[in-house]
Amino acid sequence: MHLIVRSLGLTEYVAVWQAMRSFTDSRDELTLDEIWINQHTPVFTQGQSGRQENILEPRDIPVVHADRGGQVTYHGPGQLVVYLLFDLRRMDLNARRLVDGIEESIVSVLAGYSIGATTKRDAPGVYVDASKIASVGLRIRRGCSYHGLSLNVAMDLEPFDRINPCGHVNLQMSQVKDFGGPTDLSLVTKDLVSVLSHQFRFTSLIHTKGIGDSLVA
Repeated sequence: MHLIVRSLGLTEYVAVWQAMRSFTDSRDELTLDEIWINQHTPVFTQGQSGRQENILEPRDIPVVHADRGGQVTYHGPGQLVVYLLFDLRRMDLNARRLVDGIEESIVSVLAGYSIGATTKRDAPGVYVDASKIASVGLRIRRGCSYHGLSLNVAMDLEPFDRINPCGHVNLQMSQVKDFGGPTDLSLVTKDLVSVLSHQFRFTSLIHTKGIGDSLVA
């Protein structure tokens, strides 16, 4: 299977979210699956099951109510955000198997950096000891997925103190650089895309940049 990998750079969250929805609504059975690679300008995103009390003190950072699953999280520069626009019917995947594959891929990449990470069945995401290093939030629409994962690489973690991340009080957040891993997002991107493409059995990657100048922050 062919996979298009789009490197979007630093983007505004809402513009990319709207583009993902449009792509999903307009695709057909012949549309190739895609992965979109981003860093976002600072934003809190609240999932469909999110509760207002988990947004403690956003101050100057905007809050966007999105259509993904899950609760509130933070996106900002230095965090790798990967959106998976997959036709799940064609791939014979359901939502659970998709989440499992994403989490397993992140764990595998971190293992390559000598970071021992684990998953929790009742709490989506990836954890190192008691801290959360990666989050997963998806939407399935017309049998296709969008949204995806965020992996903290080398960022300012302070904004996570302004929320209850993923709805959990006092959840500690961590990042790759805290455990001696690489801080170069391009390297982490290359490794993660490689593992994800193998995990979901894509045999050919088509790399491109951008989906429109209006998405660049």
